[in-house]
Amino acid sequence: MHETKLAFLGFGNVGRALARLLLSKRSELESRYGVSWRVVGLMTGSHGAAIDREGIDLEQALDLTARGVSLDTLSSNASPLDALTFITGCDADILFENTPVSYADGEPAVSHIRFALEAGMHVATANKGPVVHAYHELSQLAAERGRSFLFESTVMDGAPIFSLWRSALPGAKLDSLRGVLNSTTNLILTMMESGSSYEQALAHAQEIGIAETDPSGDIEGWDAAVKVAALVTVLMDHPLKPDQVVRQGIAGITPAMIEQALQNNQRWKLVCIARRNSNGVMAEVRPEVVERQDPLYALSGTSSAITFESDVLGPLTVLEENPGPQTTAYGLLADML
Repeated sequence: MHETKLAFLGFGNVGRALARLLLSKRSELESRYGVSWRVVGLMTGSHGAAIDREGIDLEQALDLTARGVSLDTLSSNASPLDALTFITGCDADILFENTPVSYADGEPAVSHIRFALEAGMHVATANKGPVVHAYHELSQLAAERGRSFLFESTVMDGAPIFSLWRSALPGAKLDSLRGVLNSTTNLILTMMESGSSYEQALAHAQEIGIAETDPSGDIEGWDAAVKVAALVTVLMDHPLKPDQVVRQGIAGITPAMIEQALQNNQRWKLVCIARRNSNGVMAEVRPEVVERQDPLYALSGTSSAITFESDVLGPLTVLEENPGPQTTAYGLLADML
Protein backbone atom coordinates (compact mmCIF):
# COMPACT_ATOMS: atom_id res chain seq x y z
CA MET A 1 0.00 0.00 0.00
CA HIS A 2 1.40 3.38 -1.02
CA GLU A 3 1.88 5.84 1.83
CA THR A 4 1.02 9.44 1.00
CA LYS A 5 3.08 12.16 2.67
CA LEU A 6 1.02 15.16 3.81
CA ALA A 7 1.99 18.69 4.81
CA PHE A 8 -0.20 21.33 6.46
CA LEU A 9 0.57 24.98 5.74
CA GLY A 10 -1.85 26.61 8.16
CA PHE A 11 -3.12 24.74 11.22
CA GLY A 12 -6.04 26.86 12.38
CA ASN A 13 -9.64 25.70 12.89
CA VAL A 14 -9.87 24.06 9.47
CA GLY A 15 -6.42 22.49 9.57
CA ARG A 16 -7.03 21.02 13.01
CA ALA A 17 -10.47 19.76 11.93
CA LEU A 18 -8.80 18.05 8.97
CA ALA A 19 -6.25 16.46 11.29
CA ARG A 20 -9.02 15.06 13.50
CA LEU A 21 -10.92 13.81 10.42
CA LEU A 22 -7.84 12.05 9.07
CA LEU A 23 -7.27 10.37 12.42
CA SER A 24 -10.89 9.24 12.78
CA LYS A 25 -11.00 7.83 9.24
CA ARG A 26 -7.53 6.32 9.14
CA SER A 27 -8.66 2.68 9.12
CA GLU A 28 -11.49 3.38 6.67
CA LEU A 29 -9.17 5.16 4.24
CA GLU A 30 -6.81 2.19 4.29
CA SER A 31 -9.47 -0.54 3.94
CA ARG A 32 -11.85 1.14 1.47
CA TYR A 33 -9.53 3.33 -0.58
CA GLY A 34 -6.11 1.79 -0.12
CA VAL A 35 -4.82 5.13 1.18
CA SER A 36 -2.22 5.22 3.92
CA TRP A 37 -0.78 8.54 5.06
CA ARG A 38 1.72 10.19 7.31
CA VAL A 39 2.11 13.89 8.11
CA VAL A 40 5.63 15.14 7.41
CA GLY A 41 5.13 18.87 8.00
CA LEU A 42 3.01 21.30 10.03
CA MET A 43 3.36 25.08 9.93
CA THR A 44 1.24 27.50 11.93
CA GLY A 45 0.97 31.25 12.09
CA SER A 46 1.48 31.48 15.85
CA HIS A 47 2.49 28.08 17.22
CA GLY A 48 5.68 27.32 15.34
CA ALA A 49 6.39 24.65 12.76
CA ALA A 50 7.65 21.09 12.54
CA ILE A 51 9.14 18.89 9.84
CA ASP A 52 9.81 15.19 10.30
CA ARG A 53 9.93 13.02 7.20
CA GLU A 54 9.49 9.92 9.36
CA GLY A 55 6.11 11.24 10.47
CA ILE A 56 4.64 13.68 13.00
CA ASP A 57 2.28 12.50 15.73
CA LEU A 58 -0.94 14.36 14.83
CA GLU A 59 -2.61 13.71 18.16
CA GLN A 60 0.37 15.22 19.94
CA ALA A 61 0.34 18.20 17.56
CA LEU A 62 -3.34 18.80 18.28
CA ASP A 63 -2.67 18.63 22.01
CA LEU A 64 0.22 21.09 21.79
CA THR A 65 -1.74 23.67 19.80
CA ALA A 66 -4.72 23.33 22.16
CA ARG A 67 -2.38 24.21 25.03
CA GLY A 68 -0.72 27.04 23.10
CA VAL A 69 2.63 25.22 22.97
CA SER A 70 4.93 25.57 19.96
CA LEU A 71 5.14 22.71 17.47
CA ASP A 72 8.90 23.26 17.18
CA THR A 73 9.49 20.44 19.66
CA LEU A 74 8.09 17.93 17.12
CA SER A 75 10.60 18.88 14.42
CA SER A 76 13.43 16.46 13.63
CA ASN A 77 15.63 19.37 12.50
CA ALA A 78 15.69 23.13 13.01
CA SER A 79 12.19 24.49 12.43
CA PRO A 80 11.73 26.37 9.14
CA LEU A 81 11.47 30.14 9.41
CA ASP A 82 9.34 30.79 6.33
CA ALA A 83 6.72 29.02 4.23
CA LEU A 84 8.85 28.37 1.15
CA THR A 85 11.62 26.79 3.23
CA PHE A 86 8.93 24.71 4.92
CA ILE A 87 7.54 23.49 1.58
CA THR A 88 11.00 22.56 0.34
CA GLY A 89 11.93 20.78 3.55
CA CYS A 90 8.78 18.67 3.79
CA ASP A 91 9.16 16.71 0.56
CA ALA A 92 5.42 16.01 0.77
CA ASP A 93 3.15 14.46 -1.85
CA ILE A 94 0.20 16.71 -0.97
CA LEU A 95 0.21 20.21 0.52
CA PHE A 96 -2.88 21.49 2.32
CA GLU A 97 -2.60 25.29 1.95
CA ASN A 98 -4.93 26.91 4.48
CA THR A 99 -3.37 30.26 5.32
CA PRO A 100 -5.59 33.36 5.78
CA VAL A 101 -7.24 34.70 2.64
CA SER A 102 -6.17 37.93 0.95
CA TYR A 103 -9.05 39.51 -0.95
CA ALA A 104 -6.73 41.96 -2.70
CA ASP A 105 -4.26 39.67 -4.48
CA GLY A 106 -4.40 36.17 -3.02
CA GLU A 107 -0.88 36.39 -1.62
CA PRO A 108 1.07 34.81 -0.08
CA ALA A 109 -1.06 31.73 -0.78
CA VAL A 110 -0.64 32.05 -4.56
CA SER A 111 3.14 31.92 -4.17
CA HIS A 112 2.90 29.00 -1.73
CA ILE A 113 0.81 26.96 -4.17
CA ARG A 114 2.93 27.88 -7.18
CA PHE A 115 6.08 26.84 -5.33
CA ALA A 116 4.54 23.55 -4.17
CA LEU A 117 3.36 22.63 -7.67
CA GLU A 118 6.79 23.43 -9.09
CA ALA A 119 8.25 21.15 -6.41
CA GLY A 120 6.04 18.29 -7.61
CA MET A 121 3.32 18.37 -4.97
CA HIS A 122 -0.43 18.13 -5.37
CA VAL A 123 -2.23 21.01 -3.62
CA ALA A 124 -5.62 21.18 -1.92
CA THR A 125 -6.77 24.46 -0.40
CA ALA A 126 -9.69 26.11 1.36
CA ASN A 127 -8.21 29.51 0.49
CA LYS A 128 -10.36 31.44 -1.98
CA GLY A 129 -7.70 33.99 -2.90
CA PRO A 130 -5.59 31.79 -5.21
CA VAL A 131 -8.69 30.58 -7.06
CA VAL A 132 -9.84 34.12 -7.76
CA HIS A 133 -6.47 35.66 -8.56
CA ALA A 134 -4.49 32.82 -10.15
CA TYR A 135 -6.83 29.97 -11.12
CA HIS A 136 -5.78 29.67 -14.75
CA GLU A 137 -2.07 30.06 -14.03
CA LEU A 138 -2.05 27.51 -11.21
CA SER A 139 -4.29 25.03 -13.05
CA GLN A 140 -2.06 25.19 -16.11
CA LEU A 141 1.05 24.75 -13.98
CA ALA A 142 -0.51 21.75 -12.24
CA ALA A 143 -1.36 20.17 -15.60
CA GLU A 144 2.16 20.74 -16.91
CA ARG A 145 3.63 19.05 -13.82
CA GLY A 146 1.11 16.20 -13.82
CA ARG A 147 -0.28 17.34 -10.49
CA SER A 148 -3.65 18.48 -9.13
CA PHE A 149 -4.72 21.88 -7.84
CA LEU A 150 -8.06 21.39 -6.06
CA PHE A 151 -10.18 23.73 -3.96
CA GLU A 152 -13.56 22.18 -3.13
CA SER A 153 -13.67 23.83 0.30
CA THR A 154 -13.39 27.41 -0.96
CA VAL A 155 -17.15 27.84 -1.54
CA MET A 156 -19.86 26.33 0.69
CA ASP A 157 -17.31 24.51 2.83
CA GLY A 158 -17.29 20.82 1.88
CA ALA A 159 -20.45 20.76 -0.23
CA PRO A 160 -19.74 19.35 -3.72
CA ILE A 161 -19.85 22.42 -5.93
CA PHE A 162 -16.76 22.37 -8.14
CA SER A 163 -16.62 18.56 -8.22
CA LEU A 164 -20.32 18.48 -9.17
CA TRP A 165 -19.62 20.44 -12.33
CA ARG A 166 -16.31 18.71 -12.99
CA SER A 167 -17.62 15.16 -12.66
CA ALA A 168 -21.43 14.99 -12.78
CA LEU A 169 -22.40 17.65 -15.33
CA PRO A 170 -20.21 17.08 -18.41
CA GLY A 171 -21.14 19.24 -21.37
CA ALA A 172 -23.40 21.56 -19.35
CA LYS A 173 -22.90 25.31 -19.71
CA LEU A 174 -23.62 27.38 -16.60
CA ASP A 175 -25.84 30.33 -17.49
CA SER A 176 -26.55 31.76 -14.04
CA LEU A 177 -26.22 31.20 -10.31
CA ARG A 178 -27.97 32.64 -7.29
CA GLY A 179 -27.42 31.85 -3.65
CA VAL A 180 -26.55 32.71 -0.06
CA LEU A 181 -22.85 32.02 0.43
CA ASN A 182 -21.81 33.86 3.60
CA SER A 183 -22.58 32.13 6.91
CA THR A 184 -21.87 35.11 9.16
CA THR A 185 -24.37 37.48 7.59
CA ASN A 186 -27.06 34.81 7.37
CA LEU A 187 -26.62 34.04 11.07
CA ILE A 188 -26.80 37.74 11.97
CA LEU A 189 -29.97 38.28 9.94
CA THR A 190 -31.54 35.15 11.46
CA MET A 191 -30.79 36.33 15.00
CA MET A 192 -32.16 39.80 14.25
CA GLU A 193 -35.42 38.13 13.21
CA SER A 194 -35.59 36.70 16.75
CA GLY A 195 -35.11 40.10 18.36
CA SER A 196 -31.35 40.36 18.75
CA SER A 197 -29.74 43.65 17.85
CA TYR A 198 -27.16 43.76 15.07
CA GLU A 199 -24.44 44.23 17.69
CA GLN A 200 -25.63 41.25 19.77
CA ALA A 201 -25.84 39.00 16.72
CA LEU A 202 -22.38 40.00 15.54
CA ALA A 203 -20.91 39.42 19.00
CA HIS A 204 -22.44 35.93 19.06
CA ALA A 205 -21.03 35.15 15.61
CA GLN A 206 -17.59 36.20 16.83
CA GLU A 207 -17.97 34.23 20.06
CA ILE A 208 -18.68 30.94 18.23
CA GLY A 209 -15.84 31.53 15.78
CA ILE A 210 -17.90 32.19 12.65
CA ALA A 211 -16.98 35.89 12.39
CA GLU A 212 -13.50 37.37 12.66
CA THR A 213 -12.51 40.02 15.20
CA ASP A 214 -12.64 42.42 12.23
CA PRO A 215 -15.92 41.33 10.60
CA SER A 216 -15.81 43.82 7.72
CA GLY A 217 -15.01 41.13 5.15
CA ASP A 218 -18.34 39.45 5.93
CA ILE A 219 -20.50 42.47 6.77
CA GLU A 220 -19.44 44.51 3.74
CA GLY A 221 -19.92 41.59 1.36
CA TRP A 222 -16.28 40.97 0.47
CA ASP A 223 -16.31 37.30 1.44
CA ALA A 224 -19.41 36.71 -0.66
CA ALA A 225 -17.93 38.68 -3.57
CA VAL A 226 -14.77 36.56 -3.51
CA LYS A 227 -16.87 33.39 -3.61
CA VAL A 228 -18.92 34.68 -6.54
CA ALA A 229 -15.72 35.62 -8.35
CA ALA A 230 -14.33 32.12 -7.76
CA LEU A 231 -17.49 30.47 -9.10
CA VAL A 232 -17.60 32.69 -12.18
CA THR A 233 -13.89 32.25 -12.87
CA VAL A 234 -13.99 28.45 -12.66
CA LEU A 235 -17.51 27.40 -13.66
CA MET A 236 -18.22 30.09 -16.26
CA ASP A 237 -14.62 30.26 -17.50
CA HIS A 238 -14.77 34.04 -17.17
CA PRO A 239 -11.93 35.52 -15.07
CA LEU A 240 -13.45 37.88 -12.51
CA LYS A 241 -11.87 39.74 -9.62
CA PRO A 242 -13.74 40.55 -6.38
CA ASP A 243 -13.67 44.30 -7.07
CA GLN A 244 -15.54 43.63 -10.34
CA VAL A 245 -18.48 42.25 -8.37
CA VAL A 246 -21.12 44.89 -7.60
CA ARG A 247 -21.23 44.74 -3.83
CA GLN A 248 -23.45 45.92 -0.97
CA GLY A 249 -23.30 44.50 2.56
CA ILE A 250 -25.88 44.20 5.33
CA ALA A 251 -24.90 47.16 7.54
CA GLY A 252 -27.88 49.18 6.32
CA ILE A 253 -30.50 46.60 7.29
CA THR A 254 -32.36 47.78 10.40
CA PRO A 255 -34.54 45.88 12.90
CA ALA A 256 -37.54 47.75 11.48
CA MET A 257 -36.76 46.42 7.98
CA ILE A 258 -36.42 42.91 9.39
CA GLU A 259 -39.76 43.20 11.21
CA GLN A 260 -41.57 44.58 8.15
CA ALA A 261 -40.31 41.71 6.01
CA LEU A 262 -41.47 39.12 8.55
CA GLN A 263 -44.93 40.69 8.66
CA ASN A 264 -45.08 40.24 4.87
CA ASN A 265 -43.90 36.60 5.09
CA GLN A 266 -40.55 37.63 3.65
CA ARG A 267 -36.94 37.43 4.88
CA TRP A 268 -33.81 39.48 4.25
CA LYS A 269 -30.84 37.60 2.77
CA LEU A 270 -27.44 38.63 1.43
CA VAL A 271 -27.85 37.23 -2.07
CA CYS A 272 -25.10 36.40 -4.56
CA ILE A 273 -25.96 36.57 -8.26
CA ALA A 274 -24.10 35.95 -11.49
CA ARG A 275 -25.48 35.57 -14.99
CA ARG A 276 -24.20 35.68 -18.51
CA ASN A 277 -25.08 38.71 -20.64
CA SER A 278 -23.99 40.29 -23.92
CA ASN A 279 -20.92 41.80 -22.22
CA GLY A 280 -19.76 38.57 -20.57
CA VAL A 281 -20.95 38.02 -16.99
CA MET A 282 -22.79 40.26 -14.53
CA ALA A 283 -22.03 39.53 -10.86
CA GLU A 284 -23.52 41.11 -7.75
CA VAL A 285 -23.81 40.72 -3.97
CA ARG A 286 -26.71 42.58 -2.38
CA PRO A 287 -29.27 42.41 0.45
CA GLU A 288 -32.57 41.21 -0.93
CA VAL A 289 -36.04 40.46 0.41
CA VAL A 290 -36.96 36.90 -0.57
CA GLU A 291 -40.44 35.41 -0.76
CA ARG A 292 -41.61 32.26 1.02
CA GLN A 293 -41.50 30.21 -2.20
CA ASP A 294 -37.86 31.14 -2.82
CA PRO A 295 -35.37 28.30 -2.09
CA LEU A 296 -33.32 30.82 -0.08
CA TYR A 297 -36.21 31.64 2.26
CA ALA A 298 -35.75 28.53 4.42
CA LEU A 299 -32.08 29.19 5.15
CA SER A 300 -31.44 29.97 8.81
CA GLY A 301 -28.33 30.26 10.95
CA THR A 302 -25.10 29.48 9.15
CA SER A 303 -26.77 27.50 6.36
CA SER A 304 -26.08 28.32 2.73
CA ALA A 305 -27.44 27.35 -0.68
CA ILE A 306 -26.90 27.97 -4.35
CA THR A 307 -29.12 27.46 -7.40
CA PHE A 308 -27.55 26.84 -10.81
CA GLU A 309 -29.24 27.24 -14.18
CA SER A 310 -27.59 25.75 -17.26
CA ASP A 311 -28.30 25.34 -20.96
CA VAL A 312 -29.39 21.71 -20.51
CA LEU A 313 -30.97 21.48 -17.03
CA GLY A 314 -33.58 23.39 -15.10
CA PRO A 315 -32.73 24.96 -11.75
CA LEU A 316 -30.44 22.76 -9.65
CA THR A 317 -30.06 23.71 -5.97
CA VAL A 318 -27.38 22.59 -3.51
CA LEU A 319 -28.16 23.29 0.16
CA GLU A 320 -25.86 22.98 3.17
CA GLU A 321 -27.21 23.19 6.71
CA ASN A 322 -25.17 24.80 9.49
CA PRO A 323 -21.65 23.90 8.33
CA GLY A 324 -18.56 24.18 10.51
CA PRO A 325 -14.82 23.60 10.25
CA GLN A 326 -15.43 19.85 10.02
CA THR A 327 -17.39 20.23 6.77
CA THR A 328 -14.66 22.44 5.31
CA ALA A 329 -12.18 19.77 6.35
CA TYR A 330 -14.21 17.14 4.52
CA GLY A 331 -13.85 19.10 1.28
CA LEU A 332 -10.08 18.94 1.71
CA LEU A 333 -10.24 15.21 2.42
CA ALA A 334 -12.37 14.68 -0.69
CA ASP A 335 -9.79 16.58 -2.75
CA MET A 336 -7.04 14.42 -1.27
CA LEU A 337 -8.84 11.23 -2.28
